[in-house]
Amino acid sequence: MKSGFSITTEEFRGFSQFLEKSCGILLAEHKQYLVQSRLSRIMQKEGYSSLSELIRRLNQPGNSTIKEQVIDAMTTNETLWFRDIHPYEILKNKLLPELSEGSGFKKLRIWSAACSTGQEPYSISMVIDEFRQTKANAFSGGQEIVATDIASTVLDQARKGEYEMLALGRGLSQERLTRFFTKSSEGSWQIKNEIRNRVRFQSLNLLGQYSVLGQFDIVFCRNVLIYFSSDVKNEILRKIHKQLKPGGYLILGASESLSGLPDLYKMIHCRPGIIYQAI
Repeated sequence: MKSGFSITTEEFRGFSQFLEKSCGILLAEHKQYLVQSRLSRIMQKEGYSSLSELIRRLNQPGNSTIKEQVIDAMTTNETLWFRDIHPYEILKNKLLPELSEGSGFKKLRIWSAACSTGQEPYSISMVIDEFRQTKANAFSGGQEIVATDIASTVLDQARKGEYEMLALGRGLSQERLTRFFTKSSEGSWQIKNEIRNRVRFQSLNLLGQYSVLGQFDIVFCRNVLIYFSSDVKNEILRKIHKQLKPGGYLILGASESLSGLPDLYKMIHCRPGIIYQAI
């Protein structure tokens, strides 16, 4: 079968329904090309001649392996080091200084939702490391970053903490590369243990429950809510609020905003950048 398999309108509708039900992602009608490009390898491997065959299998009970492969393929995993930079400057210059005041032996806890291959949580860990260079006794009770994603393949990659130079060149300065990574004999770069050990990776579907994660001082949920309907987005934001400590902070993506929910979040202008504080 050729990789460029055709998709009927009915097939696209059926697959879109499966994807939204499974992980909340909404596919616009013009995204048929995305389904074709991302599922072609699975279609060839499994020997399916039409998307209808794959949909029938996905909707059968069980079949968790193929479902996981399809969700992995369709989940957008575009990511950068220190993406959009402002959230990390806000973290370093506003949030960490504020939270460190009178922190005593309390543990700092940060959640990186939809963490992909680890660039965001490791970037957060680097910022914490840099902050503690200036204030060594800050967060002496420990620092933990819980990084979650629905896609198991990207989590496996993130746990390794090993990256090729091509990936490292996207947002990471030479100074941070030298300071926080070690070059391996194969030519890739391994993130150092002091950065890696702060991060715990865990599988999580944002449509599910979060209570198992515990409470957080800060939640990064960036560049993922744009893929959900407004109802699902608001439900996710309500559930995140329950996981934030009183007065905790939510950081969204540069193109995302929080409309409504004035009873849960207060907007804070950081100039540049906007963050939200749990009420």
